[in-house]
Amino acid sequence: MNSNIATLLPELEKELKEISASGIFPSQKIEEMIKAGCISAKMPISDSQIQPASIDLRLGAVAYRVRASFLPGEKATVRSKVDDLVMHEIDLSKPSVLEKGCVYIVPLMEELHLPSAISGKANPKSTTGRLDVFTRLIVDHGTEFERVPPGYKGKLYVEVVPRTFSILIKEGMKLNQLRFVCGNGGDESDAKLNKLDKKEKLVYSEDDMPLEAKISQGLRISIDLQGKDENEIIGYRAKSHTPLVNLEKIAHYDPMEFWEPLYRPKKSSIVLNPNDFYILMSKEKVRVPPDFAAEMVAYDPAVGEFRIHYAGFFDPGFGYGNDDIKGTRAVLEVRSHEVPFILEDGQIVGRLIYERLLAAPQKIYGKNIGSSYQSQGLSLSKQFKRS
Repeated sequence: MNSNIATLLPELEKELKEISASGIFPSQKIEEMIKAGCISAKMPISDSQIQPASIDLRLGAVAYRVRASFLPGEKATVRSKVDDLVMHEIDLSKPSVLEKGCVYIVPLMEELHLPSAISGKANPKSTTGRLDVFTRLIVDHGTEFERVPPGYKGKLYVEVVPRTFSILIKEGMKLNQLRFVCGNGGDESDAKLNKLDKKEKLVYSEDDMPLEAKISQGLRISIDLQGKDENEIIGYRAKSHTPLVNLEKIAHYDPMEFWEPLYRPKKSSIVLNPNDFYILMSKEKVRVPPDFAAEMVAYDPAVGEFRIHYAGFFDPGFGYGNDDIKGTRAVLEVRSHEVPFILEDGQIVGRLIYERLLAAPQKIYGKNIGSSYQSQGLSLSKQFKRS
């Protein structure tokens, strides 16, 4: 442990013990963790990595193509598993291709030295999910994907599986993000969520009228297959055999080369092909007040055999701003599991879980911090041209 951590970590531990509530770390607490050495990297961590309730993680200088996905388990490190499974090594100090359908393990730049009261949970960034790039955080001796156990000290790794498009990436790119949790987390009960809805109004219609929030084990989200009229695009289905996508290029690619637009179906339903990837949109416009964060449950067998969200983190201020935005649609990355599945207009497809922050963040989601999707309609990832 370096002297900076030794000096500042006890102060952070003491502060955490004095916090009676559980919850998610806001941006300023993440900055304190960086100063205390709880989050470190050989390359300085930039302010742009710190989001309202998470930190963006950067790819390291090498990727390993491996034979299969894995969890290390309690007795092994990620590196020892990689050594057993590696097929070849890829230099990410220069732009390199990750091919679709292949599994890669990439050591991340950031490392952790967490106090015993703090754990972490990760998700892909929105742009990553909308490209159907499947990512999962892995830690040494880990028994769960996307989870960092309390008090973890060690390296971080990300599993990357491009599923629809091959991608061009390089060292320093940010594909996933990490939230820090104090105690057992700040999940709001349905009773508390109903009170929050009465106070803040969490759901609005397309024409900015308040809607009744459907709350049951979180805020229920439904799918929009109707749009405003029959000529409106209500979704996209990814094409096969497309060119690769260079993640550095913004507003560069013609969407029609990669995506087939979907229009209002005649019978108010579509059949999800298990081999296809879809971008669809929620009927509701949702809001996340600044002292809360939210997370979409990606796979809920209670509502159907499909996955509706890769990038499940919704930041404080999403669809809210400074209480001047009447909600934002949730764009959903949809993939059916194993079998074709009929999706009906208005069908409940997922749950948005709200979690209280330990304090209001000094940053909130929006244009001021470069957020890409605050006022989104049906939006593809930022690599594609907007019409």
